[in-house]
Amino acid sequence: AASPIPSQEPHIAPGTPPFPNGTTPMSLFTRSSAAPTQTPTFDDAPAPDEDTMTSPDGTGDSPVATFEALGVADDLTAVLAAAGIERPFPIQALAIPDALAGLDICGKAQTGSGKTLAFGLPLVERTTTARRRRPHSLVLAPTRELANQIAEDLTPLAAARGLWLTTIYGGVSMSRQVRALQEGVDIVIATPGRLNDLLEQGELTLEAVSFVVVDEADQMADMGFLPQVERILNQIDGQPQTLLFSATLDGAVGTLVRRYQEHPARHEVASTTPTVDQLEQRFIGVHADDRIDVTSEICAGAQRALVFVRTTRGADRVAKRLGQTGLRVAAIHGRLTQNRREATLERFRKGAAPVLVATNVAARGLHVDGVDVVVHFDPPEDHKTYLHRSGRTARAGEGGMVVTLVMPEQRPDIDTLQRDAGTDYAVVEMRPDDPRLRDLAAWEAPREERRSRGDSRRDGGRRGSRGEAINGVAGRRRGKRPSGQPRGQRGGARGARANSGGRGARGARRRRAATG
Repeated sequence: AASPIPSQEPHIAPGTPPFPNGTTPMSLFTRSSAAPTQTPTFDDAPAPDEDTMTSPDGTGDSPVATFEALGVADDLTAVLAAAGIERPFPIQALAIPDALAGLDICGKAQTGSGKTLAFGLPLVERTTTARRRRPHSLVLAPTRELANQIAEDLTPLAAARGLWLTTIYGGVSMSRQVRALQEGVDIVIATPGRLNDLLEQGELTLEAVSFVVVDEADQMADMGFLPQVERILNQIDGQPQTLLFSATLDGAVGTLVRRYQEHPARHEVASTTPTVDQLEQRFIGVHADDRIDVTSEICAGAQRALVFVRTTRGADRVAKRLGQTGLRVAAIHGRLTQNRREATLERFRKGAAPVLVATNVAARGLHVDGVDVVVHFDPPEDHKTYLHRSGRTARAGEGGMVVTLVMPEQRPDIDTLQRDAGTDYAVVEMRPDDPRLRDLAAWEAPREERRSRGDSRRDGGRRGSRGEAINGVAGRRRGKRPSGQPRGQRGGARGARANSGGRGARGARRRRAATG
């Protein structure tokens, strides 16, 4: 992956001389900056030993052998070749020819499939030099991390054409972004909130924009950003060429497609197996007191591990406790300044802190090669979040290990998550001294028959024989009312949850919120 760019500095290419005091204007290739002199790197680059790539029909053969055959210009293919990229990924082979022809694109592809070059190459090819504060191309991304990654990947391509680009997002100095726009940029890569702020202040206009990319549109919808996206798109004159990429194309994303795209070419990277099957998955049953030690054992057996928690306070707390076990750990979440977030990611990329504890802020837009294990310390809210988080260890078709820690009261929620995600793994009880934790790939995760949602409701959540096997107690059925016990005082874990104010983890979250 391309090396990260320090916060508050532009994504200038390697070899560009710094400005006084080591700073530069908040722009990428501003009018006064130098062109790159070193070999560029791309997050979309295939692995060096990769001999085949997955085609849209899942056969394993690329439908097009080279970028030249897709119509990519020689100067851009030379930049790709210098980075070791010679063959397109499936989404690139599908989308690039139509995008170069001027068509709108509606692309459905999972995170890590190579979407950045799929829209980046046509964007650079069709962008021309713009006037100050009047960019010609616009890329919208849901997070700062993703905006930075897109900028890093597009920088060497833009430099080959003498184009200038900048990132715009919150959490950093607005004055630097304003200065970049005043100097003149041709391509803007932005998150919706800060871009709307600058538009309201009159710092730029979108009247000259002719090429628009909406990346990770489904996450835009999940985060409630679509109204802001529509406010932005409504300020663009005429009918710009619009490329939209998303993991899903239904619901609010479908409305965006119908409203802002004209007869789009639809491309989907199909696979012979579901997305979750590209992951090695383990669901490990733990008690609350063992979670830190179990996580420490898992991370100790990995070269680079990513641990997801639910809250910002939880991220700092878990990182501190993991550090006390002897691991080198860093934490990243939304309450950190952009400077600290970038510095933390740099430590993680370079291996100075091989364990990163993160909230969902890192689930999208975090592109780091060589993540061995993703640990869901706190189970995700739903199957979409599960896939987004887990995708950090399965980049561009590679496999990865994903571990979900499951406390007893969380099992009904995990049943629902697995059902929605299309998985059927049994929860395996483990203690911190279990040797399997150090080598998760050495043993095969057991499967189990997943009951229908209706069955779960009819039996009140009781697990029957499956629960007996997990608990190791023959004939035990959780939730059964003992003889003589009054109604409304049902025993077992389910009764305890009901009496404590909510079901499972959800009830616990509500109680924590109520108490601050």
